[in-house]
Amino acid sequence: MNPKFFPAVDTWRVPREALEASVREMARDGIHGNEGIALWLGTREGGVVTITHVVCVRGQDVVREPAYLSVGSATLNEVGDVAIEHGVTFVGQIHSHGPRFGVDLSPTDRRFGVAVPYFLSLVAPDYALRTHISLDACGVHVFEPANGFRRLGGHEITERLAVVEDTEVTEITVGQPTP
Repeated sequence: MNPKFFPAVDTWRVPREALEASVREMARDGIHGNEGIALWLGTREGGVVTITHVVCVRGQDVVREPAYLSVGSATLNEVGDVAIEHGVTFVGQIHSHGPRFGVDLSPTDRRFGVAVPYFLSLVAPDYALRTHISLDACGVHVFEPANGFRRLGGHEITERLAVVEDTEVTEITVGQPTP
């Protein structure tokens, strides 16, 4: 992969506001016993990614079930359009798993997830219905060019991910609600 287009990322800055908005979004589906998702857009500069936008996805091509989640190409295309419009890139996502499924990426997540170098992929526990979900409670995974997805350990999470208070976050909803 060309490092010009996918430069290495050393640090991800995750605004607390983005994490809280993402948990609220996932809990909308979790309350019905389904996996939920929020997509993250942001900036890349000098090895640092800063999350600036939380994208909530709706639409007929978004499937949420107890042990399965899928975002279709039409909705992802719309996310790409929004990213271009705001001058940011698609840098990560957080989705939830149910109480019995843990916070590792599932085989489906690994096979069909966003396989872009240094893409951040978090898994929140218990359908995101816990209060105050922190990064420590989540499975934190990074797509590495040579190895695919790798789960970060606790020490590495502390060193490479920073929950910050100094970044304004915009919430955006894409897709049409299902009837």
